[in-house]
Amino acid sequence: MYNVRKVTEELWWVGANDRHTTLFENIHPIPNGVSYNSYLLLDEKTVLFDCVDWSAAPQLVENVEHLLQGRKLDYIVLHHLEPDHGAGLWAVLQKWPEATVVSSLAAQKFMDQFGFAPVKGERMVAKEGETLSFGGHSITFYAAPMVHWPDVVVSYEEKEGILFSADAFGTFGALNGKLFNDEVDFAHDWLPDARRYYTNIVGKYGPQVQALLAKAAGLDIKMICPLHGPVWRSDIGWFVDKYDKWSRYEPEDKGVLVVYGSMYGGTEQAAEALCAALTQRGVANTLYDVSTTHVSQLIAESFRFSHIVIASVTYNMDFYPPVRDYLEDMKALNLKGRTFALMENGTWAPNAGKLMGEFVAGELGGTVLEPKVTMRSTLAGSQAGELEALADAIAASVKG
Repeated sequence: MYNVRKVTEELWWVGANDRHTTLFENIHPIPNGVSYNSYLLLDEKTVLFDCVDWSAAPQLVENVEHLLQGRKLDYIVLHHLEPDHGAGLWAVLQKWPEATVVSSLAAQKFMDQFGFAPVKGERMVAKEGETLSFGGHSITFYAAPMVHWPDVVVSYEEKEGILFSADAFGTFGALNGKLFNDEVDFAHDWLPDARRYYTNIVGKYGPQVQALLAKAAGLDIKMICPLHGPVWRSDIGWFVDKYDKWSRYEPEDKGVLVVYGSMYGGTEQAAEALCAALTQRGVANTLYDVSTTHVSQLIAESFRFSHIVIASVTYNMDFYPPVRDYLEDMKALNLKGRTFALMENGTWAPNAGKLMGEFVAGELGGTVLEPKVTMRSTLAGSQAGELEALADAIAASVKG
């Protein structure tokens, strides 16, 4: 059965929700599912804005066919050709082969590479600053390369102030019948997934996101229609501010992320004791086991917090492999400027702290607080003062 929602008087959401895929891009867990957003404009010309993943293509075709009521589909505007938005194009063109496909030049190349290209219809290149009219509505295109693929464009519909934002301002999570941001408690129920989506999917490209935000600042945006997650029609500035902070790698919260890598429990106990000491000092903190927490969650929390404590065992005279993977991922996503504190463990030759300090200072541009806490198998009772001193140093830095 068709499943559509009215966005404005002439614009409809015609996308689909996916609650079956377990890994987005076959990397990131999506326990709450994901939506593939597509929008249909019924003007003098009919326009489909973006498609969906191949798995959801039958739903898209049924939705569009229901609303067209026998009208032809004139245009398909593709803001981004990644297969979770581009693969459904093939199914749409089987039904409406004469539709003109509008996309960036890079997307047209990708269309051919993936085999999504139109057979009969025309292609049109969406160029920076170019306007395309459909009757009462028209859109102007703005290039947004590497947010987060090189083919990305966004478009702005001036009559109703709608920004079709491609993957920007998106989030993980199936919509579950609630299309708009003010139909959900976004800050409570959606923000963690939105943060994890941005930091892992787009996080590497902060300067490119800043360039897009600069373009958007000159537009009178009343609504944002992203390719994943709710449509924004209220409190837009609140979410834009999140993107501004994330893309400048500025922490949202003054607090401490504690990540530990423990083999037999000694490092875990010390990390938990540090969290207790920080809590007693009024410092917000959260604790994660690097071995059981997906790295996408650790990355999201690293973007969120101002301070990071890493507690690691020494392993083959290096630091713990899952800790190294986490830090390498942070490096790959260009997250810099955090303040770190270190705890190391080694039954006979503690070496993790020295190597972690070199990595975070050299590769991540981080500041390393002193003192460093060193354990031999476990944190001895006689070392309570060392733990308290580290907690004092972290608290002073957070509150300073």
